Amino acid sequence: MAADELALRQQDFDLDEHTPARPRTDWWAEVRGILWLVLAVLGFHSLVAKPFYIPSESMMPNLLVGDRLVVTKYPYGYSFVTPTFHLLPFMPGRLFGRLPERGDVVIVTPPGSETDYIKRVIGLPGDRIAVRAGIVYLDGKAVPRRFMGERDIAADANTRCDDEHYPGRRIDGPATPAVCRLPIYRETLPNGRSYDTIDKGWSPGDEFGEIRVPEGRVFLMGDNRDNSADSRFSMAENGLGGPVPWENIGGRAEFITFSLDGSATLNPLTWPKSFRSGRAGMSLHPNRGE
Repeated sequence: MAADELALRQQDFDLDEHTPARPRTDWWAEVRGILWLVLAVLGFHSLVAKPFYIPSESMMPNLLVGDRLVVTKYPYGYSFVTPTFHLLPFMPGRLFGRLPERGDVVIVTPPGSETDYIKRVIGLPGDRIAVRAGIVYLDGKAVPRRFMGERDIAADANTRCDDEHYPGRRIDGPATPAVCRLPIYRETLPNGRSYDTIDKGWSPGDEFGEIRVPEGRVFLMGDNRDNSADSRFSMAENGLGGPVPWENIGGRAEFITFSLDGSATLNPLTWPKSFRSGRAGMSLHPNRGE
């Protein structure tokens, strides 16, 4: 029995000797792979396109709080605000740069800030621009606008339609969802591009003395004219402080990917109902003509 036991042990030893060892995990290679992936994503976001979230109501009725959209980086070339993280100091000029077109919806980083705003390009270098009684004037001529009637926008957790900003505009039906009923005006810029705006009546931004947009700058406004901090307002008022340098334009808004009404919780069962229907795929390019 002793000889047999020794033979079995020798056989086990021989098997262990010829069994290939498990390869060790190359953790450095794994880390390098993750780093390359992160760099690729950051490079794509910085140079090609990135997602953007709408946090405010300044671009209603065209953009709602909770909209997710795609912003392309290359249409106007590249500047110091192009990278995903705004870490670079101001640098004049743009690489492969060109000016936005009137009516474009753009992402802008106000001078001295790291926060991105989203606004519409109204005035270009050399334009004389003013706002009188809520009507935009370019080079002394009123920008045509047409009343489109009142539009009902669903009032939800993201679009609250509160009395402070929209007094008397919230309609709570006994058997229908609440809506925000707002007056819509369609503006048409000199290049024929049109878009809808909201004008509820007088507000401080309805009067803006005429200025000439300096070279290398653009004048931006929100579509929600009574609730937008834009080029009409000073930096102290959280506005853009007048026309902004074109270097501060970070990209052009292209289309909505999806939209959430703010009702979702940690419970996954609430997620499907929080998606707003009919908004996915909506283009953010203004119409040509009315």
